Amino acid sequence: MGVVILLLMAAGVAAMLTRRLPTAFALVLLAVAIAFAAGAPLTGKNSVLDTVLQEGAPALAATMIAILLGSWLGKLLEETGIAGTLVRKIVEFGGDRPVFVALGVLAVSALVGTVTGSAPAAMLAGLIGIPAMIAVGIPKVTAAGTILMGIAVGIPFELPVWQFFSTALELPVDTVRGFMVKLFPFALVAAVAYVLVESRRRGVEHTWSLSSVRGGPKPRGRRQRLGDAPWYALLTPVVPLVLALGFEVAIIPSLLAGVLYALVTTTPPREMNRRLLRTVYGGFEVAAAPITLFVAIGVLLAAVKLPGAVDALEPLVTAVSPHNPVLFVTVFTLLVPLCLYRGPLNVFGLGAGIAGVLIATGIYPATAVLGMATSYNQVFGVADPTSTQTVWSAQYAGVTPQQVMARTLPYVWAVALGGLCVTAATYL
Repeated sequence: MGVVILLLMAAGVAAMLTRRLPTAFALVLLAVAIAFAAGAPLTGKNSVLDTVLQEGAPALAATMIAILLGSWLGKLLEETGIAGTLVRKIVEFGGDRPVFVALGVLAVSALVGTVTGSAPAAMLAGLIGIPAMIAVGIPKVTAAGTILMGIAVGIPFELPVWQFFSTALELPVDTVRGFMVKLFPFALVAAVAYVLVESRRRGVEHTWSLSSVRGGPKPRGRRQRLGDAPWYALLTPVVPLVLALGFEVAIIPSLLAGVLYALVTTTPPREMNRRLLRTVYGGFEVAAAPITLFVAIGVLLAAVKLPGAVDALEPLVTAVSPHNPVLFVTVFTLLVPLCLYRGPLNVFGLGAGIAGVLIATGIYPATAVLGMATSYNQVFGVADPTSTQTVWSAQYAGVTPQQVMARTLPYVWAVALGGLCVTAATYL
């Protein structure tokens, strides 16, 4: 029966890779098929309808709320001009020095990446940042990659991601936060190295491509003319992070505090109601796709944790899973490409199910699976040509996602290696 479940997983990967089915739909169908293959009844305890679908769908509800709040905060950063102001200030500071401009945009991307991930983060930092980098001579591929590498620096401190791993792996948020702090230096060093090496290796290319957002009639005053937010509002991306990391405030209240801070520091009282409603509705639009995916992931996790599935998969998974720390690092570092193209180790796809199997069967402690999954997530978030942030950044810069993957993959592969080494040294 374990072989049958593995074949079903392979079929699910094939359906996602060939895009015959959207990822969320493929995961739900796979979960139902695994449940039936594991001998689960239709209704009752450990059943398809009551356990897999009914209990699995809302299993990641806390993550969904965190995603929604992060998307809401992202819409506020966009509408209030906070994100655009941060990028403009950096560009002004960097002047005509390409590396300084790229490093500044990298820093802004990292800040935005702590608030919201995926395409919204890329757009917030890239709409102004990518044309600015290209205008001062940064090659197009390097410009797109800089946005993505910056977002990857912010991922270890992205609060919705903390909530996801905490809920999915059944670990305390403190444990997730502790490992993310250890992963951050690898992401930071790799991102800075990317900017320094790639911008100098390829040289300066003075090519004007794209134009910044055009405004209407120019109002009075520099702030109004450029859409600058007040200086104190620029602290908005830091507020949730300080509360969650420094004061250990829960994730959802921390994100809500960021929303309120952005609103109060940028919006006159008479406009607050309209802006609140407009941005929260916009947040729902942004969050719809990831929330749908997290519903499907919850269903899949419920299926692979069924007693029948665990009993069937345990001997097979035990036989192929390395336990020696050196072998663990070697094998899972070599398997890094399997998290690309929505592959089987992509944690926001079938990888979540595999993580659930590894924990449910007792092959690895949940903390080790956390280290492996978060390390792979650093690769997927930057180099996967099918991820929305990679596609948007590449197309906006005028290059292909595959070109961006080729440039960024060596750097994020090194980040994954670092994360796996920490995992083996700490948890095995």
